[in-house]
Amino acid sequence: MEPSQYHLPVLLHEVVANMGIRPDGTYIDATFGGGGHSRAILEQLGPQGRLIVFDQDEDAYRNRIVDERVTFVKENFRHLHRFLKLHKALDADGLLADLGVSSHQFDTGARGFSTRFDGNLDMRMDTRNSVTAADVLQTYSEQHLHQLFQDYGEVTNARTLARTIVQLRKAHPLRTIAEFKSLIQPIVKGNPAKYLAQVFQALRITVNDELGALKDLLTQSSQVLKPGGRLSIITFHSLEDRLVKNYMKAGSFETADENPYSFETPPKLFRLITKKPVTAGEAELRANPRSRSAKLRVAEKI
Repeated sequence: MEPSQYHLPVLLHEVVANMGIRPDGTYIDATFGGGGHSRAILEQLGPQGRLIVFDQDEDAYRNRIVDERVTFVKENFRHLHRFLKLHKALDADGLLADLGVSSHQFDTGARGFSTRFDGNLDMRMDTRNSVTAADVLQTYSEQHLHQLFQDYGEVTNARTLARTIVQLRKAHPLRTIAEFKSLIQPIVKGNPAKYLAQVFQALRITVNDELGALKDLLTQSSQVLKPGGRLSIITFHSLEDRLVKNYMKAGSFETADENPYSFETPPKLFRLITKKPVTAGEAELRANPRSRSAKLRVAEKI
């Protein structure tokens, strides 16, 4: 599969323009995916430049760029600091993470990310991990399911959904997307496509501990960037965007309003380059509808 088909990189020009790429710099693409952003960064690098890319996905690894300036780390970006130290790439000039699941994963039914295909309820980004979406649905308590659908999917009837799954799962198999959809069909509220997308988002975030991994990435970003190095993050939903916004602004995941008992003000780690998130223009929205929910925030390490 051609890289361009594998994943259309979102906000490509905006990312490159805001990273301030130096030809001899060291850059990190924490979410290689189809390699679109990496290729654009490489075009700006000279012979002395370096690009370290992370992706735990087997398909992404098969699609890697063969270039002596590129180092591919087949790991989750939450292990950023350890592997950058290993590859002597600390004090980087820029770090990019595109938190969208690659279009390729959505378009591969067997991976279980998409409501549009039947396939196993898998949803693991890293197939070396043992817990799948089917395991979550079969084993989590009603309270735990309610919490994850409410917090990660903002599902309107999260409590009813959790209760229904727990009541019916003993007698009904929950191995495939089709089995799951038919099980919950009677309680779907509003637009079915939107409802299912929210439910699947909640499961995907849970299976891959996406918010935990993002917090790890953000916390380590200030340790791996040199002063003046830029952190660029593309988010696709409000849960991620809130974490990124708060961390870039205040060096913390909660605002003072959210945690009134916190008397300590964490030291300021970053200076904002984008005061408001950068979003896709009309041409990109027409070419790639998935870019509609993408938000890019950029900050510079102090």
